[in-house]
Amino acid sequence: MKIKSFFSLICLLTISFATFSQESVGLEVVADNLVSPVAFVESPDESGRYFIVDQVGVIRIHTPQKGLLEEPFLNLKNKIVELKDAHEERGLLGLAFHPNYSENGRFFVYYSAPLSGDGPENWDHTSHISEFRVSPDNPDMADKASEKIILKVDQPQDNHNAGTLAFGPDNYLYIALGDGGGANDIDMGHVPDWYGENAGGNGQDVEQNLLGSILRIDVNGDAPYNIPDDNPFVDKEGMDEIYAYGLRNPYRFSFDMKGTNDLIAGDAGQVLWEEVSVITKGGNYGWNVMEGTHCFNAYNNDKEKEKCPEKDKMGNPLISPVIEFKQGGTDHGGKGLVVIGGYVYRGEDLRNMDGKYIFGTWTQHHGKPAGAVFVSTPKETGMWDFQELKIAQTNSTSIGHYLLSFGQNKEGEMFILTTDEEGPVGNTGKVFKMTSGN
Repeated sequence: MKIKSFFSLICLLTISFATFSQESVGLEVVADNLVSPVAFVESPDESGRYFIVDQVGVIRIHTPQKGLLEEPFLNLKNKIVELKDAHEERGLLGLAFHPNYSENGRFFVYYSAPLSGDGPENWDHTSHISEFRVSPDNPDMADKASEKIILKVDQPQDNHNAGTLAFGPDNYLYIALGDGGGANDIDMGHVPDWYGENAGGNGQDVEQNLLGSILRIDVNGDAPYNIPDDNPFVDKEGMDEIYAYGLRNPYRFSFDMKGTNDLIAGDAGQVLWEEVSVITKGGNYGWNVMEGTHCFNAYNNDKEKEKCPEKDKMGNPLISPVIEFKQGGTDHGGKGLVVIGGYVYRGEDLRNMDGKYIFGTWTQHHGKPAGAVFVSTPKETGMWDFQELKIAQTNSTSIGHYLLSFGQNKEGEMFILTTDEEGPVGNTGKVFKMTSGN
């Protein structure tokens, strides 16, 4: 009895310490009555306005004085494909302001348009990366007629569209593209690659299409875009726009505001593993040879291959992620479904978080709005440790909503974008600011 009591006490102390040591954050509503908010960007001027991208095709403005403005900054509903009410990965997905926006009024969006007239037969849609300009008469209104399509990418399937746009510290525009969709990188529209053991796939191909990559282009010249001279495939075999490849669905990436301005991307997994990677120029991140650090089997995706190559046909190593976790609901031993890439925190509101990477998962449970937020401490080498953040409002690790995206303002504070619906319907979409939970 005494031994049993002693071990019971130790267990209680261990549980208490784990609860006490777990980081906690609060959520403060910034905007609501949205549909499916998927991106959040602060205007690069001194107005303090937040621009919220709603997947259904509109960009809304939140001002410090008036809150969420009723009139959209930009309405592209008549330019995007008809969206499904259920799970949907198409729509208006990305927004980036030109670094000199306050002078030139230029900004860029990523949206899913109907399949172009010259697109392959039976393919699904065409991704547009377009430039617009702000109205010269109203800073809260875009000039819709100013659209200049700078890049079109035909998409074979309706999913894996990624969609992040961001200007890097080098003032080049970075664009995230998924592998073309379907599953396993082997469906219609997925080209054969150098690795014959798996069918497909676009992730490993750099010569026939841009899919499964992060692109880097220069939008500062007279042409729709130019290629930076130091892009990895300039004067080599491979498409000049590609900056990094071997990705499945890098839905959200970001640059660290400080330090070495690392580019960090969350890449949604297939069945077994979710991952986050630090993206470097010319890097091959393994898909579909690898899923995370594991050998992927395109013919039986819930069973890993025993071995696979460590390099591609060009001799480039397959780069491992810095964060990896088992996919699936927490009730089945996983950490969640669909990794959502976040930001390195550089604000002051969240105590002890400076320099830590905050990311999340869409939900922790199938069919339930229960997204989760995680915090990780970057390391020079090896995998990064991470833990769930406790949410003060729910007194659990669940935020109580599906997590769609993160945002960061110029002060380095962070925001989360949520919905209670599995598809882009209703009006449950919200933007929360992350605050100290204590």
